[in-house]
Amino acid sequence: MAFAPSLSPSCGLFSCYASATKSNEIEQRFPLHTRSSFKSSFSGEFLQRSLISKTGCGLGGGSRDSLHFHVRASASVLADKSTEKVHVPKGDMWSVHKFGGTCVGSADRIQNVAEIVVNDDSERKLVVVSAMSKVTDMMYNLVQKAQSKDDSYVAALDEVLEKYKATAQQLLDGDDLDGFLNKLHDDIYKLKALLYAIYIAGHATESFSDNIVGHGELWSAQMLSCVVRKLGQDCSWMDTREVIIVNPTNSNQVDPDFLESENRLEKWFSKHSAKTIIATGFIASTPDNIPTTLKRDGSDFSAAIMGALFRARQVTIWTDVDGVYSADPRKVSEAVILSTLSYQEAWEMSYFGANVLHPRTIIPVMRYNIPIIIRNIFNLRAPGTMIGGTSSKENRDVQKLDSVVKGFATIDNVALVNVEGTGMAGVPGTASAIFGAVKNVGANVIMISQASSEHSVCFAVPEREVNAVAEALESRFEQALGAGRLSKVEVIPNCSILAAVGQKMASTPGVSASLFNALAKANINIRAIAQGCSEYNITVVLKREDCVRALRAVHSRFYLSKTTIAMGIVGPGLIGATLLDQLRDQAAILKEDFNIDMRVMGITGSRTMVLSELGIDLSRWRELQKEKGEVADMEKFVQHVHGNQSIPNTVVVDCTADSNVASHYYGWLRKGIHVITPNKKANSGPLDQYLKLRALQRQSYTHYFYEATVGAGLPIISTLRGLLETGDKILRIEGIFSGTLSYIFNSFIGERAFSEVVSEAKQAGFTEPDPRDDLSGTDVARKVIILARESGLKLELSDIPVQSLVPEPLKASPSAEEFMEQLPQFDQDMAKQRSDAETAGEVLRYVGVVDALNNKGNVELRRYKKDHPFAQLSGSDNIIAFTTTRYKDNPLIVLGPGAGAQVTAGGIFSDILRLASYLGAPS
Repeated sequence: MAFAPSLSPSCGLFSCYASATKSNEIEQRFPLHTRSSFKSSFSGEFLQRSLISKTGCGLGGGSRDSLHFHVRASASVLADKSTEKVHVPKGDMWSVHKFGGTCVGSADRIQNVAEIVVNDDSERKLVVVSAMSKVTDMMYNLVQKAQSKDDSYVAALDEVLEKYKATAQQLLDGDDLDGFLNKLHDDIYKLKALLYAIYIAGHATESFSDNIVGHGELWSAQMLSCVVRKLGQDCSWMDTREVIIVNPTNSNQVDPDFLESENRLEKWFSKHSAKTIIATGFIASTPDNIPTTLKRDGSDFSAAIMGALFRARQVTIWTDVDGVYSADPRKVSEAVILSTLSYQEAWEMSYFGANVLHPRTIIPVMRYNIPIIIRNIFNLRAPGTMIGGTSSKENRDVQKLDSVVKGFATIDNVALVNVEGTGMAGVPGTASAIFGAVKNVGANVIMISQASSEHSVCFAVPEREVNAVAEALESRFEQALGAGRLSKVEVIPNCSILAAVGQKMASTPGVSASLFNALAKANINIRAIAQGCSEYNITVVLKREDCVRALRAVHSRFYLSKTTIAMGIVGPGLIGATLLDQLRDQAAILKEDFNIDMRVMGITGSRTMVLSELGIDLSRWRELQKEKGEVADMEKFVQHVHGNQSIPNTVVVDCTADSNVASHYYGWLRKGIHVITPNKKANSGPLDQYLKLRALQRQSYTHYFYEATVGAGLPIISTLRGLLETGDKILRIEGIFSGTLSYIFNSFIGERAFSEVVSEAKQAGFTEPDPRDDLSGTDVARKVIILARESGLKLELSDIPVQSLVPEPLKASPSAEEFMEQLPQFDQDMAKQRSDAETAGEVLRYVGVVDALNNKGNVELRRYKKDHPFAQLSGSDNIIAFTTTRYKDNPLIVLGPGAGAQVTAGGIFSDILRLASYLGAPS
């Protein structure tokens, strides 16, 4: 059963409301002058004295005149009392604090707030408090239940009562506790009466609803004031409905009347001139003394209004975060706390959903240049974020060197509407008609973009409103669409908005270029762009699925907090394992000195793989592979490495020589995954596939690096590209490309047998497990074809004649061991070739040649004079000579180690660092 208070039959006001089913019926039953009095009566004074008292209704007789007189008298109580005029002191002696619901969510937290207030050494303090955590929602729910004829509102209100009662019993004692509980029970009794009236009528006016939901703040302020007094500091509590006067607008907001509010503050302060004031947040009154609320973020708004009224030194907003972040830390783990924000930056970021202050909260304090400080009540050591005008503190903002963009914010669940047609160009009023139709359906336009050709207008609206917008536009422009003056009204769903905000962006060249470059390198397409002439904001519309990745990419670009790269290592064999160890040894230095954060998210071999959400501990990767290894699955592996939404950049490093792995490169690059490899199979495979791969690389911002495919760690590919990009022309490339064969022929001297040298090279780890893979010359041929294609020659691997060093009878040997056993039988032939060369004063060298002039290449064993550079090699060194139009007489020579796991892994590592520099790391 709903609560039914005992009411006097003579209470005309209550009986009329209880019997009405719609609010307009109230207006029909009261004449005009009584209706205005009815509105005025719902002030805090009315609730305390007029509606219900312990002895009856409190309104006297039921006549209209007596009702009118009583309400007028109640509304003028303050004016009738004669008190000595005390002017409100204003200025820097005041500090304003605002504590939200989380800050006063329990007895312990209220005690903590009281201690913060007492410890503030400001001369005067005003503290604005919210209702206890979740209470305002509970109060709104009460109203909803009562309107819906759900009598469980009674039990729900009792739950609120018990919450405050239990809290007060933990905090207060003696007269303070008795006084608070008496007031609390009295308020609850009156609220049940109001809710019963709503229950009977099935409807609540806005003033009734606002009056009910604001009680949480009243109780919090009264409780906190008692605790502060208990700690030895005198204070008064303020019902801000007596002070803050606002005018409702048509946009579900209110505008403060500062002149009238200052007058009311003077009256209030003449009776309560304490140096510490505990004030209610969220609630206020209209000029007719009707209770209302400050709507969204009302408590913050209250604090800003009070700060402006007192001309305070600062307003501190206490919350549960350390300050304002450069981006949502739930989406960008590298987001940093901003030490300062300008008023304009805070406006822009809050509009786009950042957890900052609502723009209207900033307006009151901005008038007097009063800073707002966001601080964490649970971490008093954190200095927080100061929002205000620019100051010297801005120079101490040490986020990063390039801080023209202060922060990034996003809005999800957005749709684009595109109105397009040649008939729009040069026709005045088209935009007005479009947005007039949008206004008529009550939709909120978040962003607008129009090309100077006037051919189309596109704008973003919340996705839930887009269907109504599209229907309204199609109806409004039905004739124009039919006649062809407009070609379409198009809806693009599933979008998100990304905004970059910063006051220093104004007049700073290159900001847009950097932003769009970062998005392009992250392989993200932009659907619409908008920038105001103030240049404080650049807004782009993206696919919703790309939003988080885009946010991380641009944040990394501007903050350079860490160029974070998610890495997947394919092939943890000799080269892959060496690379992982090199990454382990350098990771800390790269992170600290160069802001490069390389996280190996997965390692896979042909049979097993190990995956990690945060990055594999490279000091234990071998153990983890054994302990947590799972069956290798390339698709799952790549999806895991690339699908990690906390890292914007992904690279797969293929350390194998597997053609099957190489066949995945094209698909990976299309997905925005960078590829780095020493694997020659992709670049020396079928020409059409190679050309397709390179075309994709050039068209996108996804990188494909393969320096280690030729010359291990030597800069062969980059040298060749440098020559071509600067306008040089390749005539010939000739070199010793195999470290293995270089070692063999450097060691094949004197009376040593060829088979002995090959065996020595195998034992030293210079050859493949089967030395025939090296002696066949196929590996050198692949390097030749790679360099030929890089030089612009369109050759297939089959176009390269190769002289094999594997004796013909041994090519079919079933195993490497049997091959090595039989190889000494053929030493005589190689010994004769060596002897002939020595007789002519020459040496044997196994070389590859790219003849660019004749569009051909070859691989063969050649003889060189002993004073030739190729004859001067030692060990496993490689040497490559570039003959070009610039270096025609004296070829450009690159010389150095060309074999070994350390050297090859170093070449791969160099490519990884080059990728990092392309992605934004300092060079």
